[in-house]
Amino acid sequence: MHVLSSRILLRPTDPERSRRFYGETLGLAVHREFGTGPDRGTVYFLGGGFLELSGRAPSPPPEHDLERLRLWLQVPDVHAAHDELRAKNARILREPVTEPWGLIEMWLADPDGVRIAVIEVPRDHPLRSRPTI
Repeated sequence: MHVLSSRILLRPTDPERSRRFYGETLGLAVHREFGTGPDRGTVYFLGGGFLELSGRAPSPPPEHDLERLRLWLQVPDVHAAHDELRAKNARILREPVTEPWGLIEMWLADPDGVRIAVIEVPRDHPLRSRPTI
C-alpha cells in the first residue's frame, strides 16, 4: 500500500466550539474547508498530517473510546505552549513533565474530552538521531 496522505477524523458534538478550540486555542492552520454553515467540514494542518472536523456527533465519545484515542502534537517548546494554552483557558489535564522515556509531555483535552499530548523532544533524545544503516 502506498499512502499519499492521511488525516484523523473527529465528529464533534458542537462543530463551532471545536473549530474555536482547534483554530483559535491551539492555533492550528486551516488546510481547507468544505460545505457551508455551522456543520461545514474543516481540515487543519497537523505537521505531517491533517485533522478533519466534519459532521456532528449526537454526544461526546464514551469514556472507553476517549481512552483509545489520543492526538500527539510535537512542539519545539512545551513550556511555551503550556503558557500560551493556559492564557487561552485550555483545559490542561497535566502540566509539562519529563517522562522516564525522556520526552517532555503535557496533556490537555478538547471540548469533547479528546485527550491531546503536547510533546517536546529534547535535543539529546534518541528520536532526534537518525541511525545509519
